[in-house]
Amino acid sequence: MKTLKDAKIGETVKVVKLNGQGAVKRRIMDMGITKHVEIYIRKVAPLGDPIEVTVRGYELSLRKADAEMIEVE
Repeated sequence: MKTLKDAKIGETVKVVKLNGQGAVKRRIMDMGITKHVEIYIRKVAPLGDPIEVTVRGYELSLRKADAEMIEVE
């Protein structure tokens, strides 16, 4: 399955599933990343970490480790 980490700059993807356990999953959900929400990939830092995205109308930076837990289509 494709994860948010694999998405390209300028692409809009839809969240299919959140992996992870307990507090980590809760923190991702608290940032507004839930099932069926669309995420636009704005920028990726030169070394690939962090990834800047737009979700629910605001900008958010995610670590690569967190982006790997988000399955998208």
